Amino acid sequence: MVRPAVVSNHPLPKGNTDLGPAGADVESVALAELVVRVEDRFGVKFDDDESETLTRMTVGEFCRDVLLRIQPASAH
Repeated sequence: MVRPAVVSNHPLPKGNTDLGPAGADVESVALAELVVRVEDRFGVKFDDDESETLTRMTVGEFCRDVLLRIQPASAH
């Protein structure tokens, strides 16, 4: 189960919020850290060349992508 993160007094982004500059403006270092944490927590893998694709995703798209990666990993 994924628990929502609490980030000081900032509201959590909605599913249709862009991760990149047009929305949440997640910097590349922060996005890389998020990816590493997701990989560690859920046992999935992102390729290094996917970073540009990830910055164009919305929060919801990123979550769906992670879910799709979890399902095949858990099928083993």
